[in-house]
Amino acid sequence: MMAAIYATLLIAFILDLLGHQRFAVRCLFISLALCVLLFLWEIYSPIYGFRMPWLQVEVAPFRCCLRARL
Repeated sequence: MMAAIYATLLIAFILDLLGHQRFAVRCLFISLALCVLLFLWEIYSPIYGFRMPWLQVEVAPFRCCLRARL
């Protein structure tokens, strides 16, 4: 995925050098969209996903709550 992002950036750079600014800007937007997709895929992927252990909440068993009150 990163290769596709770098390729679109390289194509945008080459198109700008050749004088095709509109196509270069389109390639930049495509590259930005690919970056956002890669970021979201890495965050929400169950295998490679971003973990925040301080936000993971587990439900305590009901018996544990009764013992704590007694």
